[in-house]
Amino acid sequence: MIGVTFAHPSESRDFLRLLGGRHREVKVLHTGVGAAACRERIGPFLESGSFTCILSSGFAGGIDGSLGAGDLFLAENFSDPHLLELAREAVIASVGRLVSVDGVIEEPTERARLAGEHGAAAVDMETEWIARACAAREIPLLSLRAISDTTATPFPAPARVLFELQRQRTPTARLAGYLLLHPPAILRLARFARRIAAARAELAVALKEVIDRLA
Repeated sequence: MIGVTFAHPSESRDFLRLLGGRHREVKVLHTGVGAAACRERIGPFLESGSFTCILSSGFAGGIDGSLGAGDLFLAENFSDPHLLELAREAVIASVGRLVSVDGVIEEPTERARLAGEHGAAAVDMETEWIARACAAREIPLLSLRAISDTTATPFPAPARVLFELQRQRTPTARLAGYLLLHPPAILRLARFARRIAAARAELAVALKEVIDRLA
């Protein structure tokens, strides 16, 4: 069985639609956004079946300027070499180092600091914990993500307005209040939603290509 992880259901819906009736071959986990939720859920998931490999997927942020919103990204430092080579043959994606952090990175200076300190091209909040859990169980891992935001294409509003980590949801009242006070953000949010939709669709196709080669 192949396991596929996403942080949030909003990242996986196109993939689940493409997956169709192959749920017996593939098992999906929504880890939750951030380290705390991921650490709590990944262990029981890995113990729930006999997995040949895990694909860590979803969105990531670009931090070094080489990536654009919507690009596919393979994290070489978290991926099994054989799976990485297979994925490079199956999909068109940038390859580089990924760093996992405890919070959403918004400021360009913080993106640049992380890129410099870790030699990383992208950042997320879950892959390191998935990799640790897989390594402890000797399950091969592939990290394939789509870039949702960069310094050139940042989030359309502060992260605290877009998502609440503790409750794992968008605080709708807070978002509505922010948009009321910042009308230009409405257009930014619409553009961001279109970029995310395109990235999610491309990621779904790429994951299916990789799974087809693994099957």
